[in-house]
Amino acid sequence: MDNATRQALIDIVGPENVTEKIMDLVSYSYDASSYEHRPDCAMWAVSTEQVSRILSVANEKGIPVTVRGAGTGLGGLAVPAQGGIVLDLTRMNSILEISIPDRLAVVQPGVVYADFQAALAPYGFFFPPDPASGVVCTLGGNVATNAGGLHAVKYGTTRDYVLSLEAVLASGEVMRVGARTMKTSSGYDLCRFLVGSEGTLAVITEITLKVAPKAAHRATALAVFHTLEDAGEAVTRVMHSEVTPSVLELLDGSVISLLREHAHIDLPDVEALLLVETDGMTEGYVRFQLEKIAEMFRGCNAAEVELAATEEEAEGLWKARKSIGGMMGALHLDYIPEDITVPMSQIATFLRQSEELSRIHGLDLFNFGHAGDGNLHTNIFFDGNDPDQVARLEPLLYDLHKLACDLGGTLSGEHGIGMTKAKYLPLEHDRTALKTMRTLKQALDPNNILNPGKMGLDFFP
Repeated sequence: MDNATRQALIDIVGPENVTEKIMDLVSYSYDASSYEHRPDCAMWAVSTEQVSRILSVANEKGIPVTVRGAGTGLGGLAVPAQGGIVLDLTRMNSILEISIPDRLAVVQPGVVYADFQAALAPYGFFFPPDPASGVVCTLGGNVATNAGGLHAVKYGTTRDYVLSLEAVLASGEVMRVGARTMKTSSGYDLCRFLVGSEGTLAVITEITLKVAPKAAHRATALAVFHTLEDAGEAVTRVMHSEVTPSVLELLDGSVISLLREHAHIDLPDVEALLLVETDGMTEGYVRFQLEKIAEMFRGCNAAEVELAATEEEAEGLWKARKSIGGMMGALHLDYIPEDITVPMSQIATFLRQSEELSRIHGLDLFNFGHAGDGNLHTNIFFDGNDPDQVARLEPLLYDLHKLACDLGGTLSGEHGIGMTKAKYLPLEHDRTALKTMRTLKQALDPNNILNPGKMGLDFFP
């Protein structure tokens, strides 16, 4: 970066909001993925006008710009793969409006998910998508990745709640897309087009979100299955019934064994556990839904079904699921966390065949995740210091993603494509679809400055 460009950027945000210190650049070189690359500088913007001016300069000079929130992404989306500028939006963190009569809120991208939920709580409302990193992740990142979470089975993902966006194009032009209404049929749906685009098409500077009334009651149950096939049939039966659970989670036999051994949780030696939750406005109806699901579990050969009678008992049933993250940290092993997604009817097939792929490639793995929408978190263990294991990792990852696509699934349910999955895109998307994606990228970002190196969209201007 030449001195004139550096000074132009400093003039936009002030010297206190630009850094080229090595300590800062190292901090901005990675996210929660295994990738890292150091930027040339990092900047903090506090307004749409500043973002617009930064992109205008960067576009003119051909400088890559990688937008960053909290850096919790697992796909390498916030890694500045080609250097340039990391544009940190965490200081754009104001909740601009909460309009309960319109069932919406207007926020800046740097608002932390948990802070947004806390602001909605006094109204009895909430924002249903619930990523696991909700304590620290930002809403801009949620929009960029179309984040999901435990409650997506009933409430959907971030895309289902984005009503309108303010976004800055690579040229520095500002546009507003969408509407403040619950429905619109006016032109191309550019709002949904930008959700999940991972910062490759525009920089989102304002978000209007639909919010929902929070259920007054919930009920929880845990079911034990001796076979994956019975658990898979139970998921299919529940999701084809008149009852829609708010949560339907699965743990396979491998993660159950690990939790017994390393988290010291008293769990049975079985191939699968299903954790289910129902919610609603009346306690009686919520309990009725749960008992209907429990009946379906028993009809699928559940060895045991335990219904929580109190909130304390519910928390006890949740203990195994909530202990997975802490257990992973205690194992001190390298691992790859995936979020492969298959049709619900194919869950048991995927789980069984992933076991076979684990044996073929000689690397251990376990599965848990959101069975109610087929979104499975496959975690693969390996020793990063063992060249042989590292060499076996990529073929296993390829085969797992191919298996998901062959079963009618998708490469990513909620983490995004980023750098980790870009190479697998041809497994899911045909040549014409990929060409169309790149054409759209080139139309909006002809100089390829916005988050280059992501989603397999790169071209050479």
